[in-house]
Amino acid sequence: MGRQIRVRGGALAVALVLGLSGCAGSTGGADGKPSGKPSGKASGKASAPGPSAPAGGGKPVAGDVLPGMVTAAVARTRLAGLKVAKPGTMAGYSRDKFTHWAEQGNKCDTREVVLKRDGSGVTQDAECRAVSGSWKSLYDGSATTDAGKLDIDHMVPLAEAWRSGAAGWDAARRKAFANDLTHPQLLAVSAASNRSKGDQSPDLWQPTDKSSWCQYGRAWTVVKSDYGLTVTEAERAMLTTMIDTCGR
Repeated sequence: MGRQIRVRGGALAVALVLGLSGCAGSTGGADGKPSGKPSGKASGKASAPGPSAPAGGGKPVAGDVLPGMVTAAVARTRLAGLKVAKPGTMAGYSRDKFTHWAEQGNKCDTREVVLKRDGSGVTQDAECRAVSGSWKSLYDGSATTDAGKLDIDHMVPLAEAWRSGAAGWDAARRKAFANDLTHPQLLAVSAASNRSKGDQSPDLWQPTDKSSWCQYGRAWTVVKSDYGLTVTEAERAMLTTMIDTCGR
């Protein structure tokens, strides 16, 4: 994840000002994840078999910028229900086994959809590239008007998912996970924060902007719960700390 590249905007019109520190930028990173525009797009829209749409948790929490979020109370219940297990082996892992980015129509792929959704005043060219707009990174609070400085983060990194259950999935489920626009799994973030995060779980890496911990902890918990992924004891302890910043 070194060089900057031109990232493309999306076709979902939700224009939210979101945090930017994620999982995909331009070259490789700790998760081996490319950060910029990939050399080729995955053919076909991402589809299940994935989990059902996330269950709601009452009124949205003020300031939430991710889809499929739940309240702190629901997140605590979900967290308590997660299976605790030691991390699995990385044997056989490859990012290529999580096909992304999938086509989403109108010349846009998943990356571009997220950029459009998570930015403010985003405009695109005929090829769906974001040519203007503004974004604020959830993880570190940094702001930019240059889409090329953004990565698209997988909230639960692909390698972390592999270690906690995805090694046993089929190709369709992995593709759905890597392109999930329904759950709080994808967000546009600053390249620096994304590359700092790599494939680390919450006990090993936390956003530097602690005001984002409430959203981060709930989002991570929702994704792991809805996809049936496991957590470690240390991971669950830090998620509890993060969710507790939401209040009661």
